[in-house]
Amino acid sequence: MKVVKNMYNIIETNNITKSYKTEEVETTALNKINMKVRDGEFVAIMGPSGCGKSTLLNIIGLLDKFDIGEYTFLQEDISELSKKELAEMRMKNIGFVFQNYNLIDELTVFENIELPLKYLNYDKIKREIKVNAILEQMGISHRQNHFPNQLSGGQQQRVAVSRAVINNPKIILADEPTGNLDSKHGNDVMDLLTSLNENGTTVIMVTHSEHDASFAHRTIKLLDGEIVSEKNIISTGSLM
Repeated sequence: MKVVKNMYNIIETNNITKSYKTEEVETTALNKINMKVRDGEFVAIMGPSGCGKSTLLNIIGLLDKFDIGEYTFLQEDISELSKKELAEMRMKNIGFVFQNYNLIDELTVFENIELPLKYLNYDKIKREIKVNAILEQMGISHRQNHFPNQLSGGQQQRVAVSRAVINNPKIILADEPTGNLDSKHGNDVMDLLTSLNENGTTVIMVTHSEHDASFAHRTIKLLDGEIVSEKNIISTGSLM
């Protein structure tokens, strides 16, 4: 049984609260969320639709702001960072994998995967070396000149995972990564995430699937914007 070493907290939230307001009603999406994730963990966040899973993932991924509380990312308080600083931190440290792939239809497989490296100002030769390596690793080199609409769902998700990991991020955030896939391709994606985690990448995954959650080290269950339970699937050392 694999044991996650008792390393530092890569993510720590303290009483994170988030509400959405309209003219008629205010809805609390998250209520006093206290959560810690160790470097190298694989954590599954579960719960029914509307419980706050994706909102929490967006806050963890520096895509959305919270109303109340504190958030420490890579041991840095992010509350005082500017939008530019948050974007730079996100780009350098986080890879995103979405249910709907979020590939750019007008770009080839190679160009989709290459895109984060362009944002990080890698020169052309370095981009080609890194993209070719990840294409080979993911088994999609033969599809590099195809466009997303020429690929199966499983192949598109492989491209999305490739794009997410091309800059060697510390964290992968996956939002229902197998939601649009059949069981075989879904298992392929979970095997990819597991392999990345075993090589040191922290993975946080939102899922409805008990099967997918079984790949994680720990599950956190949300209900009505609150953490209602946590369960270690394998030994993770001291988490608190």
